[in-house]
Amino acid sequence: MEPITLILLAVSLAMDAFAVAVSGGTVIRQGILRHALIIGAFFGFFQGMMPILGWLAGVTLAGVIAGYGSWIAFLLLALIGGKMIYEAISESDEKEEPELAALSLGTLLLLSVATSIDALAVGVTFAVLETPILIPVLVIALVTAVISGVGVVIGSTFGHIFERKIEIAGGVILIGIGLRILIEGLG
Repeated sequence: MEPITLILLAVSLAMDAFAVAVSGGTVIRQGILRHALIIGAFFGFFQGMMPILGWLAGVTLAGVIAGYGSWIAFLLLALIGGKMIYEAISESDEKEEPELAALSLGTLLLLSVATSIDALAVGVTFAVLETPILIPVLVIALVTAVISGVGVVIGSTFGHIFERKIEIAGGVILIGIGLRILIEGLG
């Protein structure tokens, strides 16, 4: 996978975690850096682990789905991207904001898993495309950790002004990567 494609993929996958971090950061007033590091570490770790699980599942099924790899990759990325766009557009302005400052370990784990489910499907895509997993996982985890930590700081400083626009951009990027994989696979 080309470095720019991998970075765009990692940034796109990190958008859910970033949106939650920004949203939760709006209630943090003390210990901002500490919260940013903890939340970034949790989100980054889970965002990195989920593609591994997806990749393992995909490798197991690779013989069955081998001829349809580019179509499966496109459909998975388009569905994930479309879901991100739909959720960003359809969210109510009065949604309940997670209070990250007062999170228990259980709640932080739940949010970490919830924001990284999309990465599971991307792991399947890596397996279908026979892409080695180590470098992508490290990039995805690192990018998510940094972006989530920055999200907490931004949220505590500026609120959630750009939250929906960022989720929409992430969805569009994922769909674009899916289209590129499909076009290359057909060509």
